[in-house]
Amino acid sequence: MVVWLLSGGGEAEIRGLVPFFEKHFTNYAFIRLAPVIKKPGPRPGKITTGYGTTGEKFITEIEKRLNNALKYGENPDLIFVFDDLDCRDYKKSYNKLIAAINSAEQCKHIDKIVSFASPELESWIIASWNSSIAKHPDFRMRHERMRHWLSYNHHVPFDSPEKFSSYDKKRKTCMDKLSELIIESSMSQKKDQEYPRYSKAYHTPALLQQIDILETKSKCPIFNRMISELEFFSAGSIE
Repeated sequence: MVVWLLSGGGEAEIRGLVPFFEKHFTNYAFIRLAPVIKKPGPRPGKITTGYGTTGEKFITEIEKRLNNALKYGENPDLIFVFDDLDCRDYKKSYNKLIAAINSAEQCKHIDKIVSFASPELESWIIASWNSSIAKHPDFRMRHERMRHWLSYNHHVPFDSPEKFSSYDKKRKTCMDKLSELIIESSMSQKKDQEYPRYSKAYHTPALLQQIDILETKSKCPIFNRMISELEFFSAGSIE
């Protein structure tokens, strides 16, 4: 089953999403349309506009990528659009992404899933802390300090991480970024500075592969809905 995946975000999404979904849905062939890293050329390292976009910019990227892909006459079995919710309104964000997909006439009759990480991918890691951060060699000596700092200093709800923070209208994102707080937690005490600092680009993709998916489903309703929809279209259970 061929799935076109379009996701907002940056390095964590590029490195982590496809391996995560391929691990759990082996009967899907995921083809990432966005974000995409540009191949080396006159300016090495230059990245296409799909990299690092989210929200309104991501909507424009969806329209462009789908229209370009459909020019070749090959349609997928499923279009899967994914973005960080960043504390935005779920229903409004969902409707905008569905409208962006359907702006390409050929897409109206193709099955589609729109889902989000709420507020960010790191909520899945928070939900499955003992299977991810607590076991990682970079954090297992200090994961309890990190968890205490996140819980007591910033009230991160480990049993319902999708509810963390609220929307900042001026910044158009969460007032408190979960990923930034995890980074801070890894350096919160002087004795922790001898250990590696948490990296969204490196650690988040690696830890996504380690999460307990059933535990994450139980604590993250939006994640649970996404997995259930993917299961439905795959006509089988996750591995």
